[in-house]
Amino acid sequence: MRWITQPGWPGNLLAIAGGACTTLALAPLDIWPLAIVAIALFYLGMRGLSPRQALLRGWLYGLGLFLSGTSWVYVSIHDYGAASPALAGFLTFGFCAGLALLFALTGWIWVRWLRRNDSPIADALAFAALWLAQEAFRGWFLTGFPWLYVGYSQLHGPLAGLAPIGGVWLLSLVLALSAALLINLARLRHNKVRLAAGTALLLAPWLVGLGLSGHAWTAASGEPLKVAALQGNVEQNLKWDPAQLDAQLALYRDMTLSSRPADLIVWPETAVPVLKEFAEGYLSVMGRVAADRDAALITGVPVRQANERGEKRYYNAITVTGWGEGTYLKQRLVPFGEYVPLQDMLRGLIAFFDLPMSDFARGPADQPPLQAKGLRIAPFICYEVVYPEFAADLATRSDLLLTVSNDTWFGTSIGPLQHLQMAQMRALESGRWMIRATNNGVTALIDPQGRITAQIPQFQQAVLYGDVQPMQGLTPYLRWRAWPLVVLCVGLLGWALWARRKR
Repeated sequence: MRWITQPGWPGNLLAIAGGACTTLALAPLDIWPLAIVAIALFYLGMRGLSPRQALLRGWLYGLGLFLSGTSWVYVSIHDYGAASPALAGFLTFGFCAGLALLFALTGWIWVRWLRRNDSPIADALAFAALWLAQEAFRGWFLTGFPWLYVGYSQLHGPLAGLAPIGGVWLLSLVLALSAALLINLARLRHNKVRLAAGTALLLAPWLVGLGLSGHAWTAASGEPLKVAALQGNVEQNLKWDPAQLDAQLALYRDMTLSSRPADLIVWPETAVPVLKEFAEGYLSVMGRVAADRDAALITGVPVRQANERGEKRYYNAITVTGWGEGTYLKQRLVPFGEYVPLQDMLRGLIAFFDLPMSDFARGPADQPPLQAKGLRIAPFICYEVVYPEFAADLATRSDLLLTVSNDTWFGTSIGPLQHLQMAQMRALESGRWMIRATNNGVTALIDPQGRITAQIPQFQQAVLYGDVQPMQGLTPYLRWRAWPLVVLCVGLLGWALWARRKR
């Protein structure tokens, strides 16, 4: 096994495989023990390296992770961005290679500043803190890409009970700590006291997670509501075709008129593919239909309005009509999908940079929840549901969670199933029901334990029926957010730096 810890291509190839193991631990395969294997390979692979060698090995680990876990980027660029296979492959590789630099940086920091060979337990604690810092930084840097967090592997694993306490962050921290401790237990076998301490530190989070599994941190508030969530299954190449506008509006009208009675009627992201100001008549009529049914209609629709400087800007939005009110403007935008960085340079180079919906502005912060049937509903549009702290802020002020999306961009890849898994984690973290309405799947109802209670298969035109229960109260994660973990990680990293400098 010496070749794993030393420089050279055998260890480098294993690093690529280690990164890919994380993808296998997440949706749709959900082989969660591979999450520990993946982190262990990263940790063990850094043991005998110099800082410069750690840069390469960390980058290769990240490359294996993102090439396997974000292969849907190729689908978006090639199938819907009209890029040739060669160009789509080049751009996808560049995207993954750029993200992999974050793991290269993590490897360099670990070997250069934090690695401790004198204290296996302290070494494992510092590594876990650095791993969590890497994930948090990845979710923030350049608007963030909070995808493929290793903690999502525990959605239905033994650690799921910890999610309402510290969110997906706590799950990632425990997995990283467990992987490092498992590697280090052999180094503790000659010291019974330290071996016992390491074993206790390894087992304690898993026992607590199992003990809290299914624990209800929040309570029901009021009566359950009936939901009708529409999945129109409109092909992406038709969605923004002006010639198809009337057909799409008629589709959602007819599906609504033929649906069963419900308290909440939910259409997916941009189900109305025209500016709200041009669809006021249509929305007014559908609002009266909903009101006559004693229901609230919630739909995605683009909006044009003036910002704080008086400039007319376009926004991706959700609006409520019928027995409800409010319009929410999306705050977290998808780079290149909803806005183009350096657009003066990039627009016109290839069709991918000129996609419809690629000139949206960011909605203002601190928007209130939507109001429907007397309830507060936290709205998330597509990509927003993958941001743990952002979602927690809205969930704190809500009775229900709602996410609308158009995952058609992902094609038949694993992207939509990964997206669904992250939405399930938001429900588990907040102890609230979530309604998820999408254009072509996966449309689902998710309970406060992160379990799907009803869903429609992908790529089918159908209406999802089910009940959701408004909830009240705050989980520890909603109350404290990630701040306890921030303090813990800063303390552990500071301790490791001080100990390294002292030596």
